[in-house]
Amino acid sequence: MLVSTKWLSEYVNTQGLDPKDLGEKITRAGIEVDAVIDRSHGMTNVVVGYVKEKVKHPEADKLNICQVDVGEETTQIICGAPNVEAGQKVIVARPGAVLPGGMKIKKAKLRGEESNGMICSLQELGIEGRLVPKAYADGIYILPDTAVPGESVLPLLGLDDVVLELGLTPNRSDALSMLGVAYEVGAILSEDMKYPEATYTESNEKATDYLSLKVDVIEANPMYIAKVVQNIQVKESPLWLQHRLMAAGVRPHNNVVDITNYVLMEYGQPLHAFDYDRLETKEIVVRLADEGEKIVTLDDQERTLKSNHLVVTNGKEPVAIAGVMGGANSEVHDGTTTVVIESAYFAGGSVRQTSKDHNLRSDASARFEKGVDPNRVILAAERAASLLAELAGGEVLAGSVMVDELDKTSAEVVVSPDFINNRLGMKISLEDMTSILSRLKFDYQAANGLLYIKAPTRRQDIKIEEDIIEEIARMYGYDEIPMTLPVEESKPGGLTSYQAKRRQVRAYLEGAGLYQAITYSLTSKEMSQKFALETAPVTELLMPMSEERSILRQSLIPHLLEAVTYNTARQADTVALYEVGSVFLGETESGLPHEQEHLAAVISGKWLDHSWQGEKKAVDFFVLKGIVEGLMELLGHTNELTFERAVVDGLHPGRTASIKLAGVEIGLIAQLHPTEQKARDLKETYVLEMNLAKVLNKDVEALYYAPVSKFPSITRDIALVVDSEKATGELQAIIQLSGGRLLKNVHLFDLYEGEKMEPGKKSVAFSLTYFDPERTLTDEEVVNAHNKVLKALAEQAGAELRG
Repeated sequence: MLVSTKWLSEYVNTQGLDPKDLGEKITRAGIEVDAVIDRSHGMTNVVVGYVKEKVKHPEADKLNICQVDVGEETTQIICGAPNVEAGQKVIVARPGAVLPGGMKIKKAKLRGEESNGMICSLQELGIEGRLVPKAYADGIYILPDTAVPGESVLPLLGLDDVVLELGLTPNRSDALSMLGVAYEVGAILSEDMKYPEATYTESNEKATDYLSLKVDVIEANPMYIAKVVQNIQVKESPLWLQHRLMAAGVRPHNNVVDITNYVLMEYGQPLHAFDYDRLETKEIVVRLADEGEKIVTLDDQERTLKSNHLVVTNGKEPVAIAGVMGGANSEVHDGTTTVVIESAYFAGGSVRQTSKDHNLRSDASARFEKGVDPNRVILAAERAASLLAELAGGEVLAGSVMVDELDKTSAEVVVSPDFINNRLGMKISLEDMTSILSRLKFDYQAANGLLYIKAPTRRQDIKIEEDIIEEIARMYGYDEIPMTLPVEESKPGGLTSYQAKRRQVRAYLEGAGLYQAITYSLTSKEMSQKFALETAPVTELLMPMSEERSILRQSLIPHLLEAVTYNTARQADTVALYEVGSVFLGETESGLPHEQEHLAAVISGKWLDHSWQGEKKAVDFFVLKGIVEGLMELLGHTNELTFERAVVDGLHPGRTASIKLAGVEIGLIAQLHPTEQKARDLKETYVLEMNLAKVLNKDVEALYYAPVSKFPSITRDIALVVDSEKATGELQAIIQLSGGRLLKNVHLFDLYEGEKMEPGKKSVAFSLTYFDPERTLTDEEVVNAHNKVLKALAEQAGAELRG
């Protein structure tokens, strides 16, 4: 919420406080002031100018030579704005002025012609382009004829003002209006506040003769009031109104629309103006939409309605989505002469659902969702009618067309002063408490040791005793709450087993040379399931930031690869990253996605680079496999870890393996497919992803220690010739299963594929260690055990001993 301090001072005496001091007081009272914005930006020497003459620049088609009266003299200024003309009052920055952004205005020559200053647009004075009226968005701003040449433009444009930006919490919807902020400031400064006047002369004709009203859904729209104003003239709003709206972050359009927006910012009550003649049927019916019914809203978007969407209709077709946005078919335009001003109370839940379904939020929907003051619905309509009569020359028809079944009673809270003090740990007197309630404009009675409090309807957040405690505390001063130490016995904190092991995982990976990365959980539709260990229905955002961030990911690898590409494009030839993060699969019973914690890693480039020793080693499959094996050894799962060949889209078909723990697949390890590497402009890149939750939640077998054997072991080496497609892990498993109790260790030490091997074959060499911890083995025992191994290899894997 942006609050103009000049505008605020019309409702409450701010006691001449410096805006920074006022912001500090508001912050201390519980509403954070995020910024104090000086709209003047320190500008000086920016004045009103009168363009007396304009001629084309002889050396430039898009430049004009203007003779401009700046009060004390007529000076020549070169201007390139397409809309500058003789006879206009304009904004002139004189030589010596410094504009927002640091632009210094000096005398200069443009294409040989002297220029003594600059004719300015509103953007050049620090006003955001989105707030500038469309008529002046691409050119200079034209001042009214009443502007006096030579006078400063800052007061004229409302730039001699300071704006407070309030960071409101969702419960403080009362402060989404100037009057709500005025109540707050009045309570802080112990000042009364005053409402704006709403006076006008009614026409002899009645509104009920021109318009009928019917509300079919009272629970969603318990109050609706419409006022009819005739003979209006649609034109630009007066300068003061335009620049108050701009200070509040609202773009001016025309006097009718601007009045509805002005009252919205003033009262916090959304209004809408319909062109009476465009309604055609001269009736308003508020009902639920028909399923599939369509409406084109003011943003020129066609929207398909559902049967639970509340709409305002002319009895035949929708003319507005209730509480969200009006329809283009009843929009006020330059030829409008009669308008219908709508002021209503729409239920927050209905508006919130409709806004969500259409991915459409507006200033009106934001206020209805949080709850508006039921006692301001009529006041806001009367204020708008008064301003239409004053600023648009309208005639307000007598009375209103209204449906009113809205409960406007105040919330009642009963609380004990002792209860308040006990909760706060303070000793606030009853007199101080009642003084605070009076400043807040809360009705109360003190009797029988209790406070009987009626909160005003503008304070929709006051419901229970704790709400009153908060009000007392913040107005008395949070800094007055005494500092105390807890009296209960404290308990030391600690990590769960899962948390401790997760820290071990991070420490191990960082010790292995990988750097931690944190990437977005949101990704694109194309990347959402790529490389996923497990796929499920994706979770899409209703209101995504962009297409690239619209769906919750099901794999960590894609974004890690983006990080590798980013780094290698900046001459980082070696990248090793890991991430511990969540993936999101399908939906749980609560409707939320099922969240799993995964571990992923990506390595590319060189693993070793000892230039002083001339030793270099590029990353390969076995580097990443070794990291996985080391991690599993750390976690106590070495004996249950196996790898099996796998095929995954986007990964190298011959260098991809699934990781299994006790026979259950927990992840994958692979080289990126060459086409993927080329598409990402990467060298050989290897990826890893595993379900970390499965690993860390798995029970670890008890660790048993055995004494070092006193008896010697016997080692036998075998070199096997097998098919190239035969996995070495399978061979190792056959050896371990067939070796019996004497075989204690199997170690792969060589792999050969080359010209000395016949096509389709490879040589794999293992070292087998036999021993008995209780005695010395005989050669016969070792030979028998070894022959069983060779026989099993020949029968189960077709392996032959290499000669």
